Amino acid sequence: LEQRSCLRFRRRQPDDGESYVRVIGNEDSGCWSWVGYMNNEFQELHLNPSAPESGCFRLATIMHEFLHALGFYHQQSASDRDEFVDILFENVQEGTQNNFYIYTADVVTDFGVRYDYGSVMHYGPYSFSKNGLPTIVPKDPKAVIGQRVALSEKDFSKLNHMYGCLKKG
Repeated sequence: LEQRSCLRFRRRQPDDGESYVRVIGNEDSGCWSWVGYMNNEFQELHLNPSAPESGCFRLATIMHEFLHALGFYHQQSASDRDEFVDILFENVQEGTQNNFYIYTADVVTDFGVRYDYGSVMHYGPYSFSKNGLPTIVPKDPKAVIGQRVALSEKDFSKLNHMYGCLKKG
């Protein structure tokens, strides 16, 4: 993130008065973060250390969770998502439908960057499936969704717009 944006990360010092991201390794917490700044002190980012098979410690998953902490919603929550994907709610596990909510453009802004199938913030086609059938189907049959390798070019573009880093984007 630092190489492609103006964001800088450092270890927090006890006398820092600034807000910060608190990375928590809790065996019961899974991997997740609230979206954006939630209080006046710190933002929690949870990474379960006892479940390496969950992928919490893959670099792109960590970056995915940091992007949540920095204010990113999932790509499939974008206001224009219905132009790009179909959500098959009949295949979604009960209690996980919130992962597929669509938000208005005033909540989830695209910063002028079009929908990104390749975003590290996009869920895969079988995410939260209750029956092994797809939950998200791209309208472009060549599109690949759900990659957890690296941030996409569009991810960096949005990040740089969001934080005023355009000189490095």
